[in-house]
Amino acid sequence: MKTDPAGGGALGPEAREASIQRLRATTEPGQELDILIVGGGIVGTGAALDAVTRGLSVGIVEASDWAAGTSSRSSKLIHGGLRYLEMLDFALVKEALQERGLLLSELAPHLARPVPFLYPLTKPFVERPYVGAGIALYDAMSVSSGHSRGVPFHKHLSRRGTLRAAPSLKDDAFVGSIRYYDGQVDDAKYVANLVRTAAHYGAHAVNRMAVVDFLREGERVVGAKVENREDGSRFNVRAKQVINATGVWTDETQAMVTDRGQLKVRASKGIHLVVPRDRFQSTVGLILRTEKSVLFVIPWGRHWIIGTTDTDWHLDKAHPAASSKDIDYILEHVNKVLKRPLTREDVEGVYAGLRPLLAGENDSTAKLSREHVVAHPVPGLVVVAGGKWTTYRVMAKDAVDEATRTMDERVPPSCTETIPLLGASGFRAAWNRRNRTAEESGVHVARIEHLLNRYGSMTPEVLALIAENPELAEPLPGADDYLQAEAVYAATHEGARHVHDVLTRRTRISIEAWDRGVSAVPVVAKLMGDVLGWSDAQRENEVRHYIARVEAERLSQEQPDDESADAARLGVEDIVPLR
Repeated sequence: MKTDPAGGGALGPEAREASIQRLRATTEPGQELDILIVGGGIVGTGAALDAVTRGLSVGIVEASDWAAGTSSRSSKLIHGGLRYLEMLDFALVKEALQERGLLLSELAPHLARPVPFLYPLTKPFVERPYVGAGIALYDAMSVSSGHSRGVPFHKHLSRRGTLRAAPSLKDDAFVGSIRYYDGQVDDAKYVANLVRTAAHYGAHAVNRMAVVDFLREGERVVGAKVENREDGSRFNVRAKQVINATGVWTDETQAMVTDRGQLKVRASKGIHLVVPRDRFQSTVGLILRTEKSVLFVIPWGRHWIIGTTDTDWHLDKAHPAASSKDIDYILEHVNKVLKRPLTREDVEGVYAGLRPLLAGENDSTAKLSREHVVAHPVPGLVVVAGGKWTTYRVMAKDAVDEATRTMDERVPPSCTETIPLLGASGFRAAWNRRNRTAEESGVHVARIEHLLNRYGSMTPEVLALIAENPELAEPLPGADDYLQAEAVYAATHEGARHVHDVLTRRTRISIEAWDRGVSAVPVVAKLMGDVLGWSDAQRENEVRHYIARVEAERLSQEQPDDESADAARLGVEDIVPLR
């Protein structure tokens, strides 16, 4: 099978330019793509891998950066969804648990890992049998999925056992608990890895490439007009089928084609807080019920992620803002169970994302599950919307199935359940020899473990950069968990085009560092600029823009409501290269 010109799925500047030239060539006779995918989130990149591993010619374009929207702002969980059991949606839970097992054990063991949670019990006698039966069913359904569970079974804990696992809980908060496991992943890192895997198999992937219109021949969509947001150039891309996987932007992209048979997507805002791990003592995460939904307290390396909210959002979709009210809501609810309350001063980072919820359906849609829908509103255009992060592979498969249904030639079925992501194959062997790797590279074993949990068996590619320039073994300023080599690798291999791509998505410095990455900016700009050929003026522009972005986000988080928070966040325009 044809692989990408750069080899190994690298998405550096040369590979991006090669993909642009291939997309430009689609207007020549016989050169059109089989499938063009619009949207570089988890579903779009999943669809790219699904389609290209069926032997199809595939292009994928993303207006901003890979996972820049919803897909990088989740709770970082891979889970079946305990609350769906209460809704008796057994099929959905079983589907999600099957995907959880696949991700943890086969597709991405280097990126996904089990995480323990306590389900607190507050009522003596009656609650434990009810909740215990539900969690036992949850475990049983994961066993019957046909794949490895990837996580341990649940265990009942007494009140004393609960406090032993989480000493910082109030003594009278619970009468006991049940410890169960779900999965965890760095969502943005996963998407970057997923699109690289698609490129490795031959997909032509270009970020910072916006669709400005669709090409039509009569009623049929035959491609898209795109704009390269790095230089302003426009050209046409032709394809037999176009898949629209634009999440919360689905309504806007559909509207370029038709106002008939549309899926309607409603944006719901969810925010998360990041606090240092030492602010309270616990070996497990928590799942807490609120009057509106559930609140997760999630272990995240040297931090906790606490969220989320669920509120309608009708303002700017590219930069949803967390208000002071949102932050207070989360602090108020988590403090109900903590001995020492958290305050604003404990919050290192805040991030907000938008869930793409289906607002309604009509006769033209084909409902494939409660959670996601695939539609074919006009010939040549497939729309996929709704769903959840965990089941992205199923959504991608369903979208490609629909797109290929009308193709003349026979298209093989999806095989992505057997396609590990780059870095997965050989990961366990690489992990087992981590001490030897540390000795050979001169990099401390703790750093090697960090790299293995982010790059898997591709870690030698990062270490090769350090061997060439030993200074790259130094951590980034203000972000001791990340090496300078990772900023270079983000530009050479992971498609990062701007400083904020590295600080917010290739790493998570923007939410994990107290200064939100400000002290790291000059170093990252220098390292990236050397790869991408930036002028001194562009480097300064990158630094200035990122600092202004952080200030705008901090200001928005002091505002009392969504409208004022949105206005504060929009005080900084998106960066554009100097021309």
